[in-house]
This record gives sequence, C-alpha cells and structure tokens, in this order.
Amino acid sequence: MSNIKIDTITGSRRFSNYWWATIIFLGGLSFFLVGISSYLQKQLTPFTNFDNLTFLPQGVIMTFYGITGVLISLFLWFTIVWNVGSGYNEFNQKNGLITIFRMGFPGKNRILKLQYPIKDIQAIKININDGLTPKREIYLKMKDSREIPLTSVGQPLMLSEIEEQASSLATFLGISIEGLN
Repeated sequence: MSNIKIDTITGSRRFSNYWWATIIFLGGLSFFLVGISSYLQKQLTPFTNFDNLTFLPQGVIMTFYGITGVLISLFLWFTIVWNVGSGYNEFNQKNGLITIFRMGFPGKNRILKLQYPIKDIQAIKININDGLTPKREIYLKMKDSREIPLTSVGQPLMLSEIEEQASSLATFLGISIEGLN
C-alpha cells in the first residue's frame, strides 16, 4: 500500500461554467446590440426589427443590461482561464503531512498551500445538508476544533460517493469518521 494519497480537485473548468459563461455572453451581447441599434436607428442584429424601440428609456436599459451581461461573462471566462479553485489534497504518511493546495485569482495570494501534521487530525467529518441548497462535504476535524474542507465547490456528490471517499480517507489515515448517522 502506498504511503501517499492524492485527491485532485476540479476548479472552475467544469462544463456548467463553460455553459453559463457562453449563454450570459450571448445574451449580454444581444441586449447590447439591441440598445445600440435603437441609438443608431440601424439594424445591427439579423432577423429582428426594432423600429418601435426608442433609445430613451428602453435602449438605455437594454445597453446597460448588455454591458452588465458581458462583464459578468468576462468574469466567468477569466475564472475558467485561471482555473480558480483547482488543486489537490495530498495525504503523505511518509513525512506525516497533509497538504491542501488551491489556485486562486492572480496576485500575491494566487497560490494557497496549507500543510498540517497528520498527528493533529482528530477525525474525518461528513456534513450533509439536503434541501434547496444541498451540501455534502468532507472536512478534516483537527484536535483544536478547526474544520478544514476537503471537497470541491460545485455539484454535490452522491451520498454513496461521499461515504466511500470519507471511509477510504479515514482508513488511510487511521482515524474515525464523524457525522454519519
């Protein structure tokens, strides 16, 4: 059995983020072109006729919504390009350390790298909240009562997956699991 276990964490490069960044960009661009069309009194978008649309107030509002949509989509595209949130969790029994590595936004704090001694871990904790905004997360519960999240943000994992991951990790580290009822 290997002394090192590495779990990769998917960041912003998920299908849903590509989908929403594209849809929001296309919608924002459409709104922007409609607003500019009403100002220029010129048809900039195919298959549409905006003769009854006046620039004040409808065109201004359409232009504002368009610019807002394009800016939001640019933010999403930058998070995808920079792969914000990606990284790994490394559990190394050989040197007795757990390393949590994540990528952030560019700047002096772009790289987040946290290391904890394995001997300071009390248990693996599972947090399951179902409902409108379901959460299924795995935490490292430290002896000083800190809880460090290990799972990635996004679509909640299936219950069987989260139980299997937590039990595998607890077995590997030789500690107990909390939160399973």
